[in-house]
Amino acid sequence: MANISSEELKVWSESFEAKSPQEVLAAVIERYVPKVVLACSFGAEDVVLVDMIQRINPSVPLFYLDTEFLFPETYATRDRVIERYGLQAQQVIQVKSLMTPEQQAAQYGEALWMRYPDQCCGLRKVEPLTRVLEGFDAWITGIRRDQSPTRADANLIEWDQKFQLVKINPLAKWTWEDVWAYIRVHEVPYNELHDRHYPSIGCTHCTRPVMPGEDFRAGRWENFAKTECGLHKAS
Repeated sequence: MANISSEELKVWSESFEAKSPQEVLAAVIERYVPKVVLACSFGAEDVVLVDMIQRINPSVPLFYLDTEFLFPETYATRDRVIERYGLQAQQVIQVKSLMTPEQQAAQYGEALWMRYPDQCCGLRKVEPLTRVLEGFDAWITGIRRDQSPTRADANLIEWDQKFQLVKINPLAKWTWEDVWAYIRVHEVPYNELHDRHYPSIGCTHCTRPVMPGEDFRAGRWENFAKTECGLHKAS
């Protein structure tokens, strides 16, 4: 799917290190539209990217992984974002697991996330993501380098070996404070769980509030040596 090598992507990415996320977005959208899509969890970073993209090229679609275990506040944020930017149905792609929660429980047992969270994420996030990305040449994510050690080396533009397409991380250089400054200035709709100590918001079963002094992603998969759902790992 790529018409550019990993080395060329690295050089291209490095050329944006002193530039803004909007400049990164404008360049990659120009190059990859209509085969570029935003991965949106409706968390703080992703609603910022929605706002930026709407100002650059509102034809770019977004998708969200509906695990069917999302917080009510997340669905409410989705609805507010759709209303705020006048998004059409074809611009908001809902992606679900091939299994309903009931089918998953019947096959793998109740509360799989309590026993094998990687398997649950694989069924409800990784497989659906693999499916939706097959239709695109590039995807845009909200990951930032200071979110976790596993993301510290993220490039602004890179080759995604796992999903075999170009991955764009326009906010890689930004801090949490940068994200919120943008939200305040542009009055971007955001998930109200952020006001209740949820910096990172996933499924209801595997997300808790983060207290002062704790790691940014301490609220995800508590009691497991797990900080990623599998979407942003190399393999």
